[in-house]
Amino acid sequence: MADQTPPESSVAEEYDIITDEDIAEIRDALEGGRLDEAASKILVSLEALENARLDIAVTGESGSGKSSFVNAIRGLHDDDEGAAATGVVETTMEPTPYPHPTHPNVTLWDLPGIGTPKFQSHAYLERVGFSRYDFFILIASERFRANHAQLAREIQDMGKRFYFVRSKVDADLNAAKRRRPRSYSEEQVLTQIRDDCSQRLLAEGVASPTVFLLSSWELGSYDFVALEETLEKELPGHKRHAFLLALPNFSLGVLQRKKEALQRQIWKLATISCGVAAVPIPGLSVACDVTILVKTLSEYRRTFGLDEESLCKLAEKVGKPVEDIKEAIQSPLAREISRDLVLKLLTKAGGGALMFIEYLASTVPVFGSMAAGGISFGTTYYMLRSFLDEVARDAHSVLIKAFETDV
Repeated sequence: MADQTPPESSVAEEYDIITDEDIAEIRDALEGGRLDEAASKILVSLEALENARLDIAVTGESGSGKSSFVNAIRGLHDDDEGAAATGVVETTMEPTPYPHPTHPNVTLWDLPGIGTPKFQSHAYLERVGFSRYDFFILIASERFRANHAQLAREIQDMGKRFYFVRSKVDADLNAAKRRRPRSYSEEQVLTQIRDDCSQRLLAEGVASPTVFLLSSWELGSYDFVALEETLEKELPGHKRHAFLLALPNFSLGVLQRKKEALQRQIWKLATISCGVAAVPIPGLSVACDVTILVKTLSEYRRTFGLDEESLCKLAEKVGKPVEDIKEAIQSPLAREISRDLVLKLLTKAGGGALMFIEYLASTVPVFGSMAAGGISFGTTYYMLRSFLDEVARDAHSVLIKAFETDV
């Protein structure tokens, strides 16, 4: 990526997505006993986070692997239902949106190829609807040319970010190994590819270009982690969160970063439960707590790839029976999430008793409402934290079981 100075509106926000002013207002509401007001403000924050859209434009010359990259980020094979069309000739004639299968607020756009003799960057960006995209991935499978540099400069002049991706490096490595089996060095070949790409972009007037070397077939290898970390740093907070949760679970590092991101949201959910508990209607918060838990746990399960569809795709990828992979799963939450199961687990963990105390306390004016709020917060927070730990641990075990290695 070239040295890019983002517009003020693109400066990364706090990962937790709540400003210092909001935190002060929430604290004031809690200290003043206005739990419903605090819960309402947090709910707005969570809804903004959940509904944050991320639109990623993927472009490059015909045959560079644009569509395969789109599919890989979405966790799909090229022949899966709903995958972007791939081929040796240009298959994308118009900008085509491909929503993420489990996080539909994240959309990858497969754009038409740029390798035509009459290519003009400004006209191209107008044609593909420049304003709708958050950033651009510029892909080349052999070397970057004048068209790539021209497009990058135009994107930068119009105030958005771009990232250079050199695709199909696995094929280059295999070819180099066949040509020079005795002197072959993967690190040396990758350095040569990276240097060649950078020099060609410099020659075309792109200042300080950074090139990420990738393979859509081996997404966890080479420079994808570096690209992911760069995007996490440079995207605004809401969009960064959406991007992270939508990533395929290809490494233990990704699983850990997803867990940390979700942990940061638990106190918000617990405060919403606390605010509902302050409403003097016996039993209302119990229902709310269970609803929050069922919804959130279902999201955890999808995010960590423990739903049936994700497990089947993983089994197909590694060539193992899905039942073998499921053996790594210990938590009942990874197999089924229902209201009855959540109530059963709450009772087993002692949460049911706390909720019963909350029910009684909510009938006591003033003091009862405050006590109920505290109990509800503690119960929801504890259960979500425990459930997240379990599901993340299972996802870790599944990944190791699938690849039989410390990924």
